[in-house]
Amino acid sequence: MKKLVLLLFASLVASSLFSQALQSPEQFLGYKIGSRYTPHYKIVNYFKAVAQAVPDMVKIEKYGETNEGRELLIAYVTSPSNGKRLEQIRLNNLALTGINKGNAVVEGTPPIVVWLSYNVHGNETSSSEAAMLTIFALVDPSNTQTKEWLKNTVVIMDPCINPDGRDRYVNWFNSVRGVTADPYPRSREHSEPWPNGRSNHYNFDLNRDWAWQTQVETQQRMVKYRQWMPEIHVDFHEQGINQPYYFAPAAEPFHEVITPWQRSFQNTIGRNNAKYFDRNGWLYFTKERFDLFYPSYGDTYPIYNGAIGMTFEQGGGPRGGLSVLTGNNDTLTLLDRAMHHYTTGLSTIEVASTNAAKLVSEFKKFFDDSRQGKGNVNKAYIITTDNRDKLNAVEDLLNKNGIEYGLMSSSVFKGMNYRTGKEETGKLKKYHLAISTSQPQSVLARVLLEPSSNLTDSNTYDITAWSLPFAHDVDAYAVKEAVSIKNVDSIIAKSPVAASSYGYLVTYQSFQGAKILAQLLKQGVKVRFAEKPFTYKEKAYDRGTLIILKNGNAPNLQAILSKQAETSFATIDAFETGFMDKGPDIGSGDVRLIKAPKVALVTGEQTSSLAAGEIWHLFDQSLQYPLTLINATELTSIQLSDFNVVIIPNGMYKGLNDKSTADKLKDFVRGGGKLIALQNAMEQMAAGDWGLKIKDDKSEDKSEYGALKKYENRERDQLPESIPGAIYKVQLDNTHPLAFGYPDTYFTLKQDATVFEYLKDGWNVGVLKKDNYVTGFAGVQVKSKLKDAMLMGVQEMGNGQVVYFADDPIFRSFWENGKLMFCNAVFLVGQ
Repeated sequence: MKKLVLLLFASLVASSLFSQALQSPEQFLGYKIGSRYTPHYKIVNYFKAVAQAVPDMVKIEKYGETNEGRELLIAYVTSPSNGKRLEQIRLNNLALTGINKGNAVVEGTPPIVVWLSYNVHGNETSSSEAAMLTIFALVDPSNTQTKEWLKNTVVIMDPCINPDGRDRYVNWFNSVRGVTADPYPRSREHSEPWPNGRSNHYNFDLNRDWAWQTQVETQQRMVKYRQWMPEIHVDFHEQGINQPYYFAPAAEPFHEVITPWQRSFQNTIGRNNAKYFDRNGWLYFTKERFDLFYPSYGDTYPIYNGAIGMTFEQGGGPRGGLSVLTGNNDTLTLLDRAMHHYTTGLSTIEVASTNAAKLVSEFKKFFDDSRQGKGNVNKAYIITTDNRDKLNAVEDLLNKNGIEYGLMSSSVFKGMNYRTGKEETGKLKKYHLAISTSQPQSVLARVLLEPSSNLTDSNTYDITAWSLPFAHDVDAYAVKEAVSIKNVDSIIAKSPVAASSYGYLVTYQSFQGAKILAQLLKQGVKVRFAEKPFTYKEKAYDRGTLIILKNGNAPNLQAILSKQAETSFATIDAFETGFMDKGPDIGSGDVRLIKAPKVALVTGEQTSSLAAGEIWHLFDQSLQYPLTLINATELTSIQLSDFNVVIIPNGMYKGLNDKSTADKLKDFVRGGGKLIALQNAMEQMAAGDWGLKIKDDKSEDKSEYGALKKYENRERDQLPESIPGAIYKVQLDNTHPLAFGYPDTYFTLKQDATVFEYLKDGWNVGVLKKDNYVTGFAGVQVKSKLKDAMLMGVQEMGNGQVVYFADDPIFRSFWENGKLMFCNAVFLVGQ
């Protein structure tokens, strides 16, 4: 008995010590929230300290690291009784979806899972400060209200999705601030330098990456997200300093798959938020600007996964600093911003707890309906191609998103052909996969795969087309009749590389071929490519096929190629003679040796950080090929002859309008260099004397009253000239090395109406002809402009070339279709 009393006493003392150890953010940090910016490591330390103080309520899990080695973590916050069975709660929640088929749902209402994501844009900093206030409010012993909410709620908190971007901003701000914050909005502390902290290490916008999962932060986070599948997800953001707070309900367009319940419950949460904002006299707005359409946001992606997904936007952002004067001459402080996010976070948890039973039933209904394929006109999507690399890329994306797929049990089916837009008898190529719309992820599959989406409102916040078959350039059919699909672990098996006494042939029809080429060149392997088709042992090899001879290369060539084959699905064939059955022999002048290029990317001030980041990431992570970053401001002083290739991404460049800089670039090209210009850089060059011209638009409103417009329609009056992101079909000259590995068409994602006249002294490799629109919103005036024009071209200049891309071929790194062409510009053109 005495021993039991001592044990009980020890337990009480330990509990008391934990309770005493719990500190508010101010006590832990030594300063009040809002009085300064908190570095990421201190936010991590605070969350860990709270977990140590109340381990029965808070559990911390590290789910990964950023590119710069910063810790990514989530905190699970719930009642002590729920904390003891956290894993069972997770499994029960998954059972509602049918994703984890082995789990049975418990009787009654399982706890609701609310996921709060903070600071996805690194320079929208107030939300991570609010996260510390929020977790303290949830565990504070004196706050009895939050304890009631946690009885039927598990709150998952990610205090900072983008630590690299946050610290880039916070470290800069702390280095320029004085003792007293300067509220003047044009002072130095309100003018963040390039590339700013919005994006991650590679300057990617993580809020556009949820579905595509191209970035390491997203990839690691989505593993945890899919293990939990929350009923509610909130993404905390900031907007301009003169904007009041925004919260749900969202603006139109809503994608048509969004359920009436998801729409109505956004309104329920919004009204609860409004109650607290009204009480404090805080301004806010709803139903404007932020729509629910593009699938890769932190609000839409959870919605397409059955949750109530929402964006909350606080005025401030990078210009907010610690204190700033708004256009109304009011002072907006960091504390104001943090308190607003803190309030909506707790309000959301409150509403979730109050409506737990209904949330669970509707969440389950969403997935029950999905498994039955309710509301889907198309019963399946069939993707087929002769290129196993392309199919593997599609398969990889489906796996990341938990979308089930398999193989057709029969090769006979009818469906709408994506390329023709007509109902046809389907034709399976060498490889295929089939995605049923009767599965747990039916809604997400439909959104990502549908040929075109129904826009209820064309005034959208982001791109309006992204269909995976076009983004990956694979044939596809939308099938209205049920088809039999058999599940398989993997669609394609890898092929070993056989020994050869003469050499090897590598198919070059996808980005995987370019990745192999980059790796071989980096390792010093001599690689050739064929400019014309040829046949060996009755097998046809197309233009661009890579040729690696055993003679002149390392003795372990087979091992080098085998290692490449392990990481890709490219076909690598051994061959034993230079005498081809048809077409040029290996010693022909039509077989060219590839010289490993030394590549420079223009970056820094004047460039678009997002555009430069895409290319940097492509070289650093995908190609793993050396790339030198040079500042745009140093173009006049740098020795360009140190490089073979100079890439100028989208941006606004002073140098391109400066004669001395332009002349230096031209001398570089004439001397044998290669310049690759993209988007706005191409447009600026067209204003100079590069031999490139923007195609003039002759259309205008000829009516007598064409200039009369209504003020309230000022935004919509711009829609006829708008193209926020639509897919167009481009005609290719695939006999040119820029288009090697492609059929005679290419699908581009157009985001502006700028097109160019045909090059007179060069090669018009990619052109828009008539009837080229595929899907997505394009205003009527834009559609009339987008024809009979050049989008991709190569201009010969002296001994070098200028390669032009009017559109972004590697947009957000999810537009797989353009990656090979960009690599062709770097590695093949001009060899």
